[in-house]
Amino acid sequence: MKKFLLLFFALGLLTSSTMIIENPSPNEDGWESLFDGETLNGWHRFNRKGVRPVWTAKNGVLTFDPALRHKGDFVHDIVTDKIYKNFELSIEWNISEGGNSGIFWGVQEGELHNKPYATGPEIQVLDNERHPDAKANPKFHQAGALYDLVQPSKDVCKPAGQWNHILLSIDHIKNKGSVKLNGTQIVEFPLSGPQWDALVSNSKFNDQCEFKYFGKFKSGKIGLQDHSDKVSFRNIKIRKL
Repeated sequence: MKKFLLLFFALGLLTSSTMIIENPSPNEDGWESLFDGETLNGWHRFNRKGVRPVWTAKNGVLTFDPALRHKGDFVHDIVTDKIYKNFELSIEWNISEGGNSGIFWGVQEGELHNKPYATGPEIQVLDNERHPDAKANPKFHQAGALYDLVQPSKDVCKPAGQWNHILLSIDHIKNKGSVKLNGTQIVEFPLSGPQWDALVSNSKFNDQCEFKYFGKFKSGKIGLQDHSDKVSFRNIKIRKL
């Protein structure tokens, strides 16, 4: 009986060890979770405190629902409390039919900056099948695009109502940014210098009054956009490079 119990205990330890190896902790390899799945801890409204109930966190999913918006309250872009510089951002998104949203980085707050996209470049979140932005040529507004600057090399976006995964890499040391959508690299771009300046000069962001500080900062906050369409995010994590 004792031999049997010892054998059973040893097998239990082996099984437990195996499970730990197969299910690494969220922080393994330097990944930091930006969303705990149940609260908006770590986020706040752009240039404001807290987050309104128009954003909900439930069962691991962060959702913006414009139907929950209070009359007269139209500022619901949210940004991280923390600032990031060189990183990989991994995030899944699910857009509503005909919907439009976005993911920002390098966002600055304060009196000089009245909206996230005045400083922070955007990776487009879009229903490519139904939203007219995806049909225009050149396709600078398709899902995964560096919005109004670099179009995706191909359309690998899943339909509205399904989950898509973006891996955004921002590396100022190498002066390189890139986007993988659903495992396929679709966008590459410089982060500064003459090539970046040329991209900006040929875009809506060349307005030096409204976008004087656009893309000028190497560090900033991550942002999620209120574009008045329902959108959900999950598995949001970041790793410093």
